[in-house]
Amino acid sequence: MPVSDPQRNLPRGPHGLSRDEVLRSQHSRLIQAATDEVAERGYVNTTVAHIIARAGVSRATFYALFADRDACFQAAYDANAALVAWVMEEELGRVRSAKDQKPLERLDRVLRVYLEALRDSPTLARVFLVEVYAAGPTAIAQRRASLERFIDIVAETHRGETGLLGTRKDQRFAAEAVAGAVSFMVTNAVAAGDFDQLVDLRKPLMRLAAQLTAV
Repeated sequence: MPVSDPQRNLPRGPHGLSRDEVLRSQHSRLIQAATDEVAERGYVNTTVAHIIARAGVSRATFYALFADRDACFQAAYDANAALVAWVMEEELGRVRSAKDQKPLERLDRVLRVYLEALRDSPTLARVFLVEVYAAGPTAIAQRRASLERFIDIVAETHRGETGLLGTRKDQRFAAEAVAGAVSFMVTNAVAAGDFDQLVDLRKPLMRLAAQLTAV
């Protein structure tokens, strides 16, 4: 589940691409390179030199597209966050159309695709969940916005329900509790490198959600 078409350099010589197409390609390669480098080296140890070497673009091109390393990372984070949210929202759209499914079954399906996506994309997972906290206040605010979007998705699985979990304002706390538990457990597993164990978190997390909604 790559953020972009990774490491795909432009062909040498005339290629018939417009300037906008070239810039889009370079932008995508820099975002992918920033994601890969930060996942491997850590945010603190990643430099612009590392990113441009991996992306295969010049320093001048980098600074034509991004103000600095932070701006490049923030763009990479946004791309990763959008991809994770898209995966979950696509599944949410499918479960909404399944009228015979109970709310917890809808939540279970959305949680499953989320955990599988992180397991299958360890580089994305590390940047999205761990290294973002080393990248300063703007990146942390981006992470918070991602968590709010996650809470919205959790709540949507219980839209119209009268229990603790749902989309009403007084049900927001329950959705935050579920999303917070998922985020905490998943972040710990990713930080420890236990990517193969991510999907094993689904059942205990769903038991927690069931207990919460049964109150």
